[in-house]
Amino acid sequence: MSQTHVIALHCSGGSAGQWQHLKRMLPGHVSLWCPHFIGSTWAGHWSGNHAFTLADEAAAIVSMIDAIGRPVHLVGHSYGGGVALRVARERPGQIASMALYEPTALHLLRTAGPDAKTALDEINAISAAVDRAILAGDHRAAARQFVEYWSEPGTWGRMRNEAQADVIHYMPKACLDFRALLLEPTPLTVYRHFRFPVLLLQGQQTREPTQVIARRLAKALRFGSLQTVDGAGHMGPLTHAETVAALIAGFVERQDSNADASGDAGLTHGRAA
Repeated sequence: MSQTHVIALHCSGGSAGQWQHLKRMLPGHVSLWCPHFIGSTWAGHWSGNHAFTLADEAAAIVSMIDAIGRPVHLVGHSYGGGVALRVARERPGQIASMALYEPTALHLLRTAGPDAKTALDEINAISAAVDRAILAGDHRAAARQFVEYWSEPGTWGRMRNEAQADVIHYMPKACLDFRALLLEPTPLTVYRHFRFPVLLLQGQQTREPTQVIARRLAKALRFGSLQTVDGAGHMGPLTHAETVAALIAGFVERQDSNADASGDAGLTHGRAA
């Protein structure tokens, strides 16, 4: 069996470590690449040369795909899912499949009409709260509000000091992430032209904004399927790590098997299982 490449993108304030269960469940012929985002503890700060966009974040992943030289499987969680969608827009012919857990493609809320107003207001409110705390110089307060919005009250206090420090370090970049996600110009119609299988995962106990986004994407994607992870919320890849990793690993293996059976160069065009 030929070498398979998976690129897994973490959430805002996260790290490659969130994919350790996925690495363990993927078969030996799979290479797992887990790049870190701009602004994380393991990467440099944003240059500030111009207004930050998702294309800026996606650039390094696009270069990675070009260097690999064959179709890859893209995995993304939250902000990582939003970045993955931008990467797929730029290299649609080089994506074998995509597995996204609650991608925060916030731009889809702006174009969803009156039904999404409450969801968009909710996102604007948490984004503004983080902005205010950062402008006041209280990065810890920004981090706590950010974490507990996407998780639940009390989550911040249960985190290890090292994990808190990583999120605090990332918070100025989180402000840029919100803006880039909301202002991403890709229309929903672009996603309708993706010709590779997409697995969309959402938590059973998730928030309204990510529910709206998942429904819009599931309806638009020609070869997409939407599954719910029982008992999980937005941070399912961490709180329900084994379950989520098993779903993603199984999906990747099925696409590889389909590609081998069809003799296609890593691409499949049927509906995702």
